Amino acid sequence: MRPLSKRRNVGPISQSPASAYRSASYLPLRPWQVRSRTFATRRRGLDPVEVAAFLDRVAGDLAAAQAEVVHSRAETARIKDALREWQSRQAPTMRDLARRP
Repeated sequence: MRPLSKRRNVGPISQSPASAYRSASYLPLRPWQVRSRTFATRRRGLDPVEVAAFLDRVAGDLAAAQAEVVHSRAETARIKDALREWQSRQAPTMRDLARRP
């Protein structure tokens, strides 16, 4: 039995949380890529109209999710800026309190 602490053939882990478990060559899908995806037809294959409708629905959901991520990031940036501004206004007061005996 091998010890659990040994790791073989593993490079340094320097991925951001957003890219966890993805290779460097992996690019996230865009809604237009889902909509334009085509599949080879086979005998007794899937209904192409049904597949296209499903892909269109998935692309719409993907577009909505990506828009929500953009909105979330903007809101996070706004909140961080407001926090930094508040901390800057509070810093002189905190220094004055720290100087009191």
